[in-house]
Amino acid sequence: MPKFNPKEPIASLLRPDSLDCFFGQEKIIGKKSWLREVIKKDRVPSLVFWGPPGSGKTTLAYIISKETKAEFKNLSATDSGIKDLREIVKQAEISQRLGGKTVLFIDEIHRWNKAQQDALLPYVEKGLLILIGATTENPSFSINSSLLSRLKVIVLESLDEASLIKIIERGVRELNLKIKKDLIKFIVSLSGGDARRSLNILELIYLSDREISVELIKELANKPQLNYDKNGEEHYNIISALHKSIRGSDTQASLYWLVRMIESGEDPLYIARRLIRFASEDIGLINNSALMIANSAYEACAKIGLPECNLALAQCVLYLAKSRKSVAVYQAYQATLDEIKISGSLPVPLHLRNAPTELMKSIGYAKNYKYTPVENDSNQEYLPKGLKSKEFKKIKNLKIDL
Repeated sequence: MPKFNPKEPIASLLRPDSLDCFFGQEKIIGKKSWLREVIKKDRVPSLVFWGPPGSGKTTLAYIISKETKAEFKNLSATDSGIKDLREIVKQAEISQRLGGKTVLFIDEIHRWNKAQQDALLPYVEKGLLILIGATTENPSFSINSSLLSRLKVIVLESLDEASLIKIIERGVRELNLKIKKDLIKFIVSLSGGDARRSLNILELIYLSDREISVELIKELANKPQLNYDKNGEEHYNIISALHKSIRGSDTQASLYWLVRMIESGEDPLYIARRLIRFASEDIGLINNSALMIANSAYEACAKIGLPECNLALAQCVLYLAKSRKSVAVYQAYQATLDEIKISGSLPVPLHLRNAPTELMKSIGYAKNYKYTPVENDSNQEYLPKGLKSKEFKKIKNLKIDL
């Protein structure tokens, strides 16, 4: 096997420089796609690529610069700022006077603060720069609205198996490796739809002198790559999927989303808190044991942590999924909240107020109050007078019997 000692990662060295060599993302870069058309017409506007790691954001930006014969400038938002932008602007102005174009690619653009993002506005508006931002976070929340309104959002997805196989096979040919098809598929299974990760695994295989096998690939890959960000959208997507799967009483899906969160490094106490909420919101009085079990799961997580508490969470999730469901408590709370928003701060009826002083007694506090354990009076009023909402009265019809 020839020794190959690159100065940069193989994933970078093997990056394609034309649309014909780009694999995957057929929806956005296929032969009849909008993006391919504007590239061919050399009318590419400023863009933002939103997608998971290794989905081709950087590669597509690079290809666009090549296909449109534009100068490619690359910044990472993690270690750059307005000073770097100004330097690129100076070069872009010179290039424009000579009839050239400049593509500015900013990786992790969501990491730039508001002032830094706003600094891009005049250059995007004038067309001095074709800005292509890349982000793994929802642009609606991570990019300033003023800048976002001037960008076309392109959504990329994790690469499918067929595309990743083509990418790995290309790398195998370039590195003169001999890897069986079943092992290539195994690499794909560990890549989590991430082309960069699959090529990184391939590079580690190349640098190893051992026989290529499942055991070697497992050792080099450590564990499957799971796309997850504890402060990003995928965090909320998966907890939503977990909640809805439990609500739908699908035990397999519930356990799947739970394990995804745990293995991605989610805080077990966060999961446990959400399960406590679920126990009251979606089960409530129809099974009071659900809240006790969810609370016990939280205590287990607090006492022993991961990985020991993973089964306590699994036990709780499966119990909640299999339990009967009722949203009566949730509906009652919401109806009461709606009434309070309408009625405001109505005064507490005098007969319900405490009367610790003679003055308070003299003005009617606690007068005619019936102590129901002794004086059974079903006609005693407990709500304030003047409730405005008729909808509030529907709470009486909710099935919240114990």
